[in-house]
Amino acid sequence: MILRSAIILLIGVAGFLLKSFAPTPVDLNKKEQLTLQAVVKFLERVHYSPKEVDDRLSEQVYENYLKFMDPAKRYLTQDDVEQLEQFRLGIDDEINAGTFEFLNLSASLISSGIKKCEGYYKERIDEEEINIHDDAEIVLNAEKRGFASNDEELRDFWRKLIQYEIMVKVFNKQEAMTDEDEPKDEAVLIEEARADIKKNFDLWFERQNDLRRSDRFEDYLNAITVAYDPHSNYFSPKDKQDFDLSLNGSYEGIGARLLADGELIKVTEVIAGGPAWKGKELEENDLILMVGQEDDEPKDIRGWRTDDVILLIRGKKGTTVTLTVKKSDGTIADVSIVRDQIVMEEGKARSVLLNLEGDEDKVGLIKLPKFYFEQNGLPGCAEDVSTEIEKLGKEGAIGIILDLRNNGGGSLSEVVEMSGLFFEKGPVVQVKSRDRRPYVLKDEDPSVKYDGPVVVMVNHFSASASEIISAALQDYSRAVIVGSSSTFGKGTVQRFHELDRFVVGNDELKPLGEVKITTQKFYRVNGGSTQLKGVVPDIVLPSTYNYVKVGEKEYDHALAWSEIDAVEHAQGVASVPQVNDLRSLSEARVAAHPTFQLIEERAKMMKEQEEDEARYLLDLDSYISEREEKKETSQKYRDMFKPIESLVVSNLEEDLQKFEDDEKKSASNEDLLKAIKKDVYLEEVLHIIRDWNQSLASR
Repeated sequence: MILRSAIILLIGVAGFLLKSFAPTPVDLNKKEQLTLQAVVKFLERVHYSPKEVDDRLSEQVYENYLKFMDPAKRYLTQDDVEQLEQFRLGIDDEINAGTFEFLNLSASLISSGIKKCEGYYKERIDEEEINIHDDAEIVLNAEKRGFASNDEELRDFWRKLIQYEIMVKVFNKQEAMTDEDEPKDEAVLIEEARADIKKNFDLWFERQNDLRRSDRFEDYLNAITVAYDPHSNYFSPKDKQDFDLSLNGSYEGIGARLLADGELIKVTEVIAGGPAWKGKELEENDLILMVGQEDDEPKDIRGWRTDDVILLIRGKKGTTVTLTVKKSDGTIADVSIVRDQIVMEEGKARSVLLNLEGDEDKVGLIKLPKFYFEQNGLPGCAEDVSTEIEKLGKEGAIGIILDLRNNGGGSLSEVVEMSGLFFEKGPVVQVKSRDRRPYVLKDEDPSVKYDGPVVVMVNHFSASASEIISAALQDYSRAVIVGSSSTFGKGTVQRFHELDRFVVGNDELKPLGEVKITTQKFYRVNGGSTQLKGVVPDIVLPSTYNYVKVGEKEYDHALAWSEIDAVEHAQGVASVPQVNDLRSLSEARVAAHPTFQLIEERAKMMKEQEEDEARYLLDLDSYISEREEKKETSQKYRDMFKPIESLVVSNLEEDLQKFEDDEKKSASNEDLLKAIKKDVYLEEVLHIIRDWNQSLASR
């Protein structure tokens, strides 16, 4: 009896101890309330252009969240949207009250919609007959299509979608067949296609059904932050960890930054020095449709979470991943990339010598993929560019081209120091926080590293720090800026804020994540901001993106262009001659150049495609005809960059030894020289520098 009592007592004590040390269940509703409150308070206190939490903000959040929730308009009907419409002007009240009726209803409707559409898909995929020679049509562009008016219309859309997917898969199978393959009847191909589509869509719906409440909540928070501006975002603890890795770490993969774009994933940056960059096939703004591993059937990644797609693309060094991408011109391409170690320190400044055949004067080209800072005992980009200028000077370069095309920016201190290499000390950029006077960042070094002609090359993807140096050298009349119709137009600064700092106590609910908020704006020394408008080059050359929305102006809720007082600036090094004369000479050459004519033609074609409804007949023959037409057109433009006979490219004597000693560097150098040899833009810039020097000689 005593023993039994002791055992009961021990069990009781053990139970008490387990209860005492067991983790307290997290109150998810309270965690959401605290996170929401912290995000909104940080936006209110530190955002450059804060907004009232009112009906106007409510409407913007409503529209943003609807796009995040069902970007391709595949799950919700107009009836569902009308249920949500009651919250269009009420989300601000919920934000202030810390309630989530809109989020709860939307999560319920989208979950039900996914289940319902999964039923439509299964119903269609199992039908005995699939007609791929139909005169019906489907509109894939969600903006042109709108939400289905009711369930019957949604069911019809899914019937057509599966029919379309099978038709496309049959086409792909036909394309993949070689002369050695046994011919297959179309009916057999349809059944194979049906099996492939079923596998892809089963996985797709499995992932859609696995989306968590936290995923919906994160989308909701980002619907709020991007209503302030497109660069303000909420990061869950996991998202922030991945972001830090992408900036500072190393990993094995392809070397590209990705971002959700509706239900697809967009390539936002091809990292300099990485496998994708070396392959030259993957480009910014490519939309990823499918991801295939070696010897495996490609996976359709539409609707996947971005981090899941990243995990699928990353992999062991030496293995191959194949991305099926939609290019900006509407064509579909398979891009195979061999994974490698991605070290973020790659992409340093490099220089070569250029000249036109028959012209002994050589010009130095400095390619700078990004503005990197001093790290781990290695110099920053300003010091590296200074070194390259010295080397070019020893080789007698009579001009310098600073190539900032596709340079997305980086260190602010480095760009200020680098600007000062080309003029005596003076202001470089103004930085302004809200409700404060701007402070001016200056180059304090009176020495000048280079006093000859300078051309800065930019394009639509030259952003942030690239725009700062371009604007400064343009305002000082120290360099000619040459490139596309404008640069990216990102003239803002973001900072991360830990939400835990805002919340006192409640340790059991932490971590809450972080919020990245736009806190400052850049202004040129002439007083104009680089925000939205970017930098307009002195000489604009044809570009495939000149007529379409690209860059900051592509985004909803982008901060406006604005202007403040100019700061006094002057330089006495070397002033650009009459820009109008240089421009006129360039325009005459470009108008007569066959490659530039093709680029201009393609740019206008891309403008037409931007307005395309993406309406397709569900007829294989029509689809084949359209694909052949697009392929033929695309091939015409893909082959337009050929080696330029008159363009001479050579390495600096000082660099030759390092290429002989390192096989990898040698191969990379060969790729660079081949790419430069085909660069029609560099050919034209050499003419511009020659015009500049002739203008100086005639004075």
